[in-house]
Amino acid sequence: MPLLSVRGLVKYFPIAHTTKLVHAVNDVSFEIEDGESLALVGESGSGKTTVGRCILRLVDVTSGRIEFMGQDIAAVGPAEFRRLRRQLQFVFQEPYEALNPRWPVGESIMEPLRYAGHLDDRARRRRVLELLELVHLSPDDYRRFPHQLSGGQQQRVGIARAIATEPRLVVLDEPTSALDISVRAEIIDLLIRLQREIKVAYLFISHDLTAVKKVSRRVAVMYLGRIVETASTEAMFARQLHPYTKALLSSVLLPDPNQKRSALRLSGEIPSPIELPSGCHLAPRCPLRVDECTVIPPILEPVDSERAVACSRWRDVLAAGGVEELVRLVGPTCHPPS
Repeated sequence: MPLLSVRGLVKYFPIAHTTKLVHAVNDVSFEIEDGESLALVGESGSGKTTVGRCILRLVDVTSGRIEFMGQDIAAVGPAEFRRLRRQLQFVFQEPYEALNPRWPVGESIMEPLRYAGHLDDRARRRRVLELLELVHLSPDDYRRFPHQLSGGQQQRVGIARAIATEPRLVVLDEPTSALDISVRAEIIDLLIRLQREIKVAYLFISHDLTAVKKVSRRVAVMYLGRIVETASTEAMFARQLHPYTKALLSSVLLPDPNQKRSALRLSGEIPSPIELPSGCHLAPRCPLRVDECTVIPPILEPVDSERAVACSRWRDVLAAGGVEELVRLVGPTCHPPS
């Protein structure tokens, strides 16, 4: 049984004073095993953060099922969910905003230990000092306030707080995006080391593909609320079968001198999540679009043991040797507006 199982997750947000809805998440399914790391990637507005917030029950789901440790998160009562939350923690994107500015660092880290309720005051303090050391902070930081710390130190506090109750899964929402590049590398190294040492599973939500490549074992790519491709990290970066995945990975310059930049570009603007196009959501922008793409929503179907893709033309892409190769063979079927 997987540690986390998400099945057919849908989340719509109503727009005030109208009958319209923002279709944030549209039929998303995935699993995470004990001790593994799955990255959820995509552009801003793809729905990846909303997925994380649904898992934490920070927002209610519209439909679908989320099971954690075999229990339906939406169905359990408040007391039982508090018990589950000890095993399910969150690291926020903005470290300073996630900390109470009136509390010293030690109090912020100690808060989840108080809710856990199985340690006395002395044991909680000892645990906080252990956590500070684990995330490479000084015992003196115990009494400091968030504004006295750098952004990287604040995020280390957030990570220490997230792992305080020894959870089995941590959801990390863009944990490095608010940090400068040198500090970002330190936080990535910290996350890798912690996973190795404490065997925690990660749902790593990010658009930082360099971080994804280092931290995660598997990758799921989202576009307009849907997962369009999943694969092991190694397989995903080596070859992409979905046009959106190819364009997304090609848009980022990785620190690899052997990387070849793709010439593939998507035409037009991203459609509105309020009025989504019929069929495949990428169809209006896709260089491989055919008539059925605008009518039939593609399902996420397995390619092999490592990969699944939601594209009606993935077999053609595979036979041609890649997305760019197929575009060269047949020519782009979608042209940018003049």
